[in-house]
Amino acid sequence: MSKKIKNLIEKELGSEFKDVEGVAVINPRGMDGNKNNKLRLKLHGRGLKMLVIKNTLARRASETTRIKGFDTLLDGPSAVIFGKAGLPDIARLLLDEKKADDKLELRGMFFDGEAYPGEAGVKTVGSFPTREEAIAGIVGAILGAGGGLLAALQGPGGSLGGILSAIEEKAPKIAEEAAPVEAAVVDAAPAADAAPAV
Repeated sequence: MSKKIKNLIEKELGSEFKDVEGVAVINPRGMDGNKNNKLRLKLHGRGLKMLVIKNTLARRASETTRIKGFDTLLDGPSAVIFGKAGLPDIARLLLDEKKADDKLELRGMFFDGEAYPGEAGVKTVGSFPTREEAIAGIVGAILGAGGGLLAALQGPGGSLGGILSAIEEKAPKIAEEAAPVEAAVVDAAPAADAAPAV
């Protein structure tokens, strides 16, 4: 392959990797054409791509991207999987494929500057929550705290609120009843303080 063609491929790969946040790497060796096509169809259905590329071209193409350093997972023939789906989704898909075809070699996954090598690394990433699961957990925590507050207000806190509103309603009546008593006390006070007549 001429240097000009390598440069064109490298440039094309660089544009492919430009917005990629993470990748999975597998060894395509041992997969026959039918299995390869089935895997590609499954990946395509989830908005993912699988590229079998030379390791040196992959290294150079990723130099200025967020996946710089994923080349630690490249060893021999490699296929790089990336795309729109979250990495936990990709990991779970690959683990399912590994169950169906034991010959599939999982090299690992890479994102946030960290490599998760081998099948153990793919299992680790597969155990992470997906974006949707993380959002659902946050919303659940927020709603759970709000539900606790509501229960407190409806429970003993709610009866305290009822007592306070009853006091507020009765306060004008209590003030009216107390006014004549206060007036009588005020009228009686000067007579008691007056000096005795001689």
